[in-house]
Amino acid sequence: MMTAPGSVGWLLRHELRLAWFNASGGKEGGGKRRPGNAAIGLALVGWAALHLLAWVAVRDLVGLAGDDPRILLAISAVLAGGATFMLSSAIKSSVLVLFERSDLDLLLSSPLPSHSIFTVRLAGVAASTAAVYLFFLAPFAHAGLLQGQWRWLGIYPGVISLAVLCSCLAMLLTLGLVRVLGARRTRVVAQVIGALAGALLVIASQLHALSSRDTQGRVREMLDGLLRQDGVGDLPLLLPARAMLGEPLPMLLLAVLAAAIFVLTARRTHRFFAHGLQLAASAARTGTARATPLTLRFGRSLFHTVVIKEWRLIVRDPHLLSQVLLQLLFLLPLFFLVFQRADVQVQALGAGLTLLCGSLTGALAWVALSAEDAPDLLLVSPASQRTVRRAKLAAAIMPVLALVAVPLLWLTVRTPAAGLIVCFAVCGAVLGAGLIVFWCGRPGVRSNFKGRGKGGFVMNMLELLNSLAWGALGWFLAGATRTPLSDAGALAVVGSSALAVVVLGAAWLLRVKRT
Repeated sequence: MMTAPGSVGWLLRHELRLAWFNASGGKEGGGKRRPGNAAIGLALVGWAALHLLAWVAVRDLVGLAGDDPRILLAISAVLAGGATFMLSSAIKSSVLVLFERSDLDLLLSSPLPSHSIFTVRLAGVAASTAAVYLFFLAPFAHAGLLQGQWRWLGIYPGVISLAVLCSCLAMLLTLGLVRVLGARRTRVVAQVIGALAGALLVIASQLHALSSRDTQGRVREMLDGLLRQDGVGDLPLLLPARAMLGEPLPMLLLAVLAAAIFVLTARRTHRFFAHGLQLAASAARTGTARATPLTLRFGRSLFHTVVIKEWRLIVRDPHLLSQVLLQLLFLLPLFFLVFQRADVQVQALGAGLTLLCGSLTGALAWVALSAEDAPDLLLVSPASQRTVRRAKLAAAIMPVLALVAVPLLWLTVRTPAAGLIVCFAVCGAVLGAGLIVFWCGRPGVRSNFKGRGKGGFVMNMLELLNSLAWGALGWFLAGATRTPLSDAGALAVVGSSALAVVVLGAAWLLRVKRT
């Protein structure tokens, strides 16, 4: 149905079309073309496979007791995790529609009311947030409908209502940050908060698994006591779980709550929305004057200057900083293992630190070596290109080694032999990952950090094999400090060592010739 130009429906159709284009990949913050036919066909095949899986699952769950408190608590836990990821994606979408796109100045200067613009932007964030989860969960609703289990249709209002609530919270949080921190700092802080929200669930689950047995036992006793109480199923916190199970009243209450929050957010904050965008536009056009006179220092060497320059560029890029921070967050449970647990599982710790440090080094090396914003300027400069590239490699390796230096030192003090082996494995993985990018990295765009793997399949496979080889070495050699290696273990050590050498040799042979 065609809508009048300038109407809310017309704007919403445009917003959804942009969200569809963004889902195709393209430049971060706005794809320019629709997904190709191959991508659409692959998505349809995957969706059909999900329907087959959902058909089998719904048929096997035909006797599911929807009023069982254990079922309600389990579904509530899953919904809490899903809501965490929803909030993360909604925050990123809010930053995208507020700051990254370049059409809001034109819209605000048009005769369109700011209330309509903000309502459409908020609806677009909610729709893009819900679309991913409906893609995976809607097949269960369809399978339930075909099998006569009507309650599975509660997936639709449940997912949409949660997406609307998370989107409103994300938009309010972003606008609140604009008021407190200003438009320029909000872009950085919101990206970091989005990364934190996305990794929070994974970190929490790992910390629980790494906690002591006494703590886990107390948690189980608390849950058992809660389940034995009367009226547990009527708790308000279980309302979303009941709505997802298709109970009419909880579905209606959750939908009404989401609609009310959406209307209040759109009506009460649209003026501040317009004001915040004006602040963002003015901050982008004007810079603050220096309070102190400019001082130029030329005493640093070329190597030192390039290293400091790469670190500053990473710190000043909010999107890049949030992505790197997301990888750093997964090191926290391993640090918890090192400093808190008395019965440290050295094998798991060594392999985990090796894999994570190798992955982080590869990401930073790609940013420093392959995503240079001014490669032509460096090529025509009188500086030595070999020195510049070595400095970039050092800028990627040094932060990772500095990050794990304290836990590795602590582990070495507690268990010297195993600690030294883990140090060896981590250093080997970090150096190998850096050298692979140093030799095989191809030019890329810094803003396409998430899609860096699409441009170099060979380099990604070499990085993966390098991390796996050193991770296996860390696992088996650390275990050898407690119990002697078996024949299979010795063979695994030899094979892992050979694989690490072969990977570096292949990277050197496939190195990109540079002028």
